Amino acid sequence: MITAIVLIQAAAETIPDAAQAIADIEGVTEVYSCAGDVDLIALVKVARHEDLADLVPGHISKVPGVLNTDTHISFRSYSKRDTDAAFAIGLEDA
Repeated sequence: MITAIVLIQAAAETIPDAAQAIADIEGVTEVYSCAGDVDLIALVKVARHEDLADLVPGHISKVPGVLNTDTHISFRSYSKRDTDAAFAIGLEDA
């Protein structure tokens, strides 16, 4: 599974509708509105790079109000939850 973070600039008046439209696209798992240099951040999970190449320009960029996208492909995921789960393996049998 390929995970990507898509930073999205959108016209201010379209942010709520654009966020929901993006969230409804298959392959998009979450969309956050935020402050800063970008207006929305979408988390995307797809099976193949070709799917990502279709999803961003073919769907996300075509949502009304989306002005620009900047896609970052993740290599590896790190989280406290994953670390805790790894160290807990086998403890339920002890």
